[in-house]
Amino acid sequence: MAYSSALFSRVCFTTNYQHSNPNLKSNKLSNRRTLTVSALGADTFDGTTLAVIGGSSVAAIAAAISLSDPEKRRQLQAEEVGGGDKEVVREYFTNDGFQRWKKIYGDTDEVNKVQLDIRIGHAKTVENVMKMLTDEGPLRGVSVCDAGCGTGCLSIPLAKEGAIVSASDISPSMVSEAEKQAREELAGIDDLQMPKFEVSDLESLTGKYDTVVCLDVMIHYPQSKADAMIAHLASLAENRLILSFAPKTLYYDLLKRIGELFPGPSKATRAYLHAEADIERALQKVGWKIRKRGLTTTQFYFSRIVEAVPS
Repeated sequence: MAYSSALFSRVCFTTNYQHSNPNLKSNKLSNRRTLTVSALGADTFDGTTLAVIGGSSVAAIAAAISLSDPEKRRQLQAEEVGGGDKEVVREYFTNDGFQRWKKIYGDTDEVNKVQLDIRIGHAKTVENVMKMLTDEGPLRGVSVCDAGCGTGCLSIPLAKEGAIVSASDISPSMVSEAEKQAREELAGIDDLQMPKFEVSDLESLTGKYDTVVCLDVMIHYPQSKADAMIAHLASLAENRLILSFAPKTLYYDLLKRIGELFPGPSKATRAYLHAEADIERALQKVGWKIRKRGLTTTQFYFSRIVEAVPS
C-alpha cells in the first residue's frame, strides 16, 4: 500500500534548519540546534512535548533507548494476528489503519497538522514520480503495475494519462476505496481505461509490465526481505522500476528509535529505514541500475525515490 514514509509514525520533530535541502553544509547537525520530539501514537496531535534535545544530548538519548524493548511489543502484536510483519500490515491497513490513512490520503478537513503535512508530502512524491514517468514520453498505452496502490493516489493519475494500470494492495479495504475513487474520478472520461485493482501482497504479483512502481511500501520490509521484494518487482518490469523508501541515516534512525519509546494507544506497523546504497546494491544484484534519483521532504515526511532500468 502507498503507506506514507512519515519516517516516524510516532515521532514528530522541528528544527531550525532548512529541511527541504538536507545536503547543504549549513544543514549539518550542530550542538546549537534544538530538536522537539512529540508522541504521535494517537490519531490526533496535541503538540505535547516529550523532550527538547540539544545536539550534545544524543549519547544520553541513545543510552535511554537501549533500556527499552520495542521488539517485545512487536512480537506481542504479531502474536495477536497470528503471523509476522505481513499479517500485521494486512490487519492494520484493513481495519484501524485504513480509517487513519484513508483520511490522510483523502481531502477531508478532519486532519491534524501532522496528518496534513504527511498528505502534502505523499502528494509531492506522486507528483515527482509522475514527472519521472512522463519525462520519457506519453503514457498512453503503457502498461504500469502499481504495487501497493493504497487508495489509488498514483493509479488514478496514471489512468488519466492513458496508461494501462494494474494496481494491487494487501488490504481489501484499501483496494475497495481505490476502486471507488477511480470510478468517481474517471467516469465519463473518454478513451481512458479503468485501472484493474486486485487484493494481493507483493510476493504474489505476476505478469509483465513496461513499468513497475512501488511507493512507500519498503518501510514494511527489513532489508533482507526488501532485497527479495526488489528482485521480484524487477522480474515483472521490462523497462522501468520506480521505488520510494524511507532513508536510513544515523539521525533519522535515532529519532525513529526515540518514537518507539512512546507507542501510544493505537497500533502501528513496524517501520524499517533503508540506506540508498543497500537499495542500489539489491538492484545491481539482479542486473538493474539507478538512472534517476529524487527526494521528497516536508516537515514530517521524507522519501527517497529511485528510477532503475536494466543494466
